[in-house]
Amino acid sequence: MDATAALAKRLAEPRPLVMGVLNVTPDSFSDGGRFFDPARARAHAEAMCAQGADIIDIGGESTRPGSQGVDLATERERVLPLIEALMPLGCPLSLDTSKPELMVEAARAGVAMINDVNALRAEGATEAVAGLDTRVCLMHMQGEPRTMQVNPHYDDVIGEIGDFLAQRLAACQRAGIASERLIVDPGFGFGKNLQHNVELLARLDELGARLGQPLLVGMSRKRMIGALIGDAAVDQRVHGSTAAAVIACMKGARIIRAHDVQATREALAVAGAVCAADRESRDMESRHE
Repeated sequence: MDATAALAKRLAEPRPLVMGVLNVTPDSFSDGGRFFDPARARAHAEAMCAQGADIIDIGGESTRPGSQGVDLATERERVLPLIEALMPLGCPLSLDTSKPELMVEAARAGVAMINDVNALRAEGATEAVAGLDTRVCLMHMQGEPRTMQVNPHYDDVIGEIGDFLAQRLAACQRAGIASERLIVDPGFGFGKNLQHNVELLARLDELGARLGQPLLVGMSRKRMIGALIGDAAVDQRVHGSTAAAVIACMKGARIIRAHDVQATREALAVAGAVCAADRESRDMESRHE
């Protein structure tokens, strides 16, 4: 079974999936520089697979607030050899990139998902992905990484995020990308302050119901978690991150992007069982009406 088929099979399961984060950058907010060495990156990917990661998300360009972009050659050099090295693990791989050329190259190397914080808005991106068979995740971001946290503003945070993602879904479908390939990410922390992020999590089910596509969420170790638990340091945000993951799961998220795979997998196993029991109970009630 190839990676794309393996991911499709996992997405068909009722449980939420865990996407392990593997940043091969010198400047990502949580683990920048830790896995820049290819041997350490591979070892970390192997460890996340052993802990139960359903997908490994590889990033070669930091998108933390204030970050600067890198050119295609640099990003390619960071990620393509790693993709090739990790393919034998058998765990579906995702590539976190906004560059159309690299999307195509990564798909040819075997990745099962393209995870684009820019929602395929780069010139030629929708056309490039239309020619692939990977899943693709479209993320909402107000502004760009370098400036996105400079006074973000919304009149209606759920409505505006929903409008943007609905427009991007429509653009992808016009380009020939089948709806079953599309996943959406509301972009926690990308052009959003703490109040925006909390409201977004509280109303995540509304967004999911409106868009009708699988939801991917990434709150792991982010500033919003640190703020909610008392300005905790990045590596002290595990419990807050797993709590947010459980809430997201109970609000309908299908994929949770996480740095701490084992803790997240265990928390979601409990939350997923409760959600499944609730769905079964509701189904039985509806059949008896």
